[in-house]
Amino acid sequence: MRVFCRIDWAETHHDVAVVDAEGRLLARRRIRDDAAGYQQLLQLLAEAGDTATEPIPVAIETSRGLLVAFLRATGRRVYAINPLAVSRYRDRHGVAGAKSDHADAVVLAGILRTDAATHRPLLADSELVQAIAVLARAQQDAVWSRQQLAMKLRSLLREFFPAALAAFHRKHVGLTAPEARAVLAAAPTPTQAASLTTAQLRRLLRCAGRQRNLDAWTKRLRASFHADQPRQLPLVEQAMGQQVLALLAQLQAACQAADDLAEATVAQFRRHPDYQIITSFPGLGELTGARVLAELGDDRSRFADARGVKAYAGAAPLTRASGKRLQVLARKVKNQRLAAVGYVWAFAALTASPGARAHYDRRKHAGDRHAAAQRNLFNRLLGMLHHCLATRQTYSEAKAFPAPEALAA
Repeated sequence: MRVFCRIDWAETHHDVAVVDAEGRLLARRRIRDDAAGYQQLLQLLAEAGDTATEPIPVAIETSRGLLVAFLRATGRRVYAINPLAVSRYRDRHGVAGAKSDHADAVVLAGILRTDAATHRPLLADSELVQAIAVLARAQQDAVWSRQQLAMKLRSLLREFFPAALAAFHRKHVGLTAPEARAVLAAAPTPTQAASLTTAQLRRLLRCAGRQRNLDAWTKRLRASFHADQPRQLPLVEQAMGQQVLALLAQLQAACQAADDLAEATVAQFRRHPDYQIITSFPGLGELTGARVLAELGDDRSRFADARGVKAYAGAAPLTRASGKRLQVLARKVKNQRLAAVGYVWAFAALTASPGARAHYDRRKHAGDRHAAAQRNLFNRLLGMLHHCLATRQTYSEAKAFPAPEALAA
């Protein structure tokens, strides 16, 4: 008799349901989210026929947390079912719209009973990759938070201090740059900025880490701060200056977190056996390579072929065919983190690889827009990466983008 388990998880407790191959409910229990509750879960599974050689598979709506780590440590298959899929399965058991934690537990146990072959268990990624994934995702979140705070600061400066935006609107320099943060922290209002002397500006720039073109920077900043510009009322300007300082404190913390996490991510990534293969690709640096490895993992049984990798990353198009109607669309349901790093990877590869640039130009000439051409290039690079990881070889420009003469031969 085959037995299946489903857990409807929550913050403080979890509802467990165990069913047999016929769908009959064998046991159910609510356990706490602590060590004692986990032991109760093991006892419940043992009473249902769980053994070391044939552990009962478990379905749950999350792939993270202590409970998932505990279940994976027991050596059993853990299926992380998407909550949207659970909602669709719930409609098969009733159309009234009723919902409860216990009923959801029974529904998910039934998913394994009927459709286990269509769902994949959590894969056996190494401990190092799991650590890299934690760091890389946290660093990516810090970068996104940094950008959001910079946009909030920009919106605020537009309302009362546009000269600051003009002063730091330079290539590779923005509001997240150390120079901008140092100057704005010392002079968050137009009145205070206009009172800065040349010596004070030089000292602020030097403390921010700038060593070159100090005279040019100082002259340009003073000219921007002393130019005629509309002003808010004095008290309103001071209040907005206080808001600038508050945003700068958050921005400084986000920038520091992004830098620290990037350093920790790269340090762990360098220890992985796939480091040399991944970083051999044009456009993939240490940080972007770590993000790619974090999302793909190092369990080579995860994807049967390159098509699965491309669909997972959203690089492969989505085809809708019905009768004589055929639509080819960009894929919306995808790993958003991998898709985000793929855009950066493809963009950087345009200058790092002549073959990648030629491929991009061909797609543009064929009628693709910029985003579609980059997505097509990312699709091709991702297939190459899957092949190189499977065959344990580094990137070769001649093999990846052979010359037309070689293709003709």
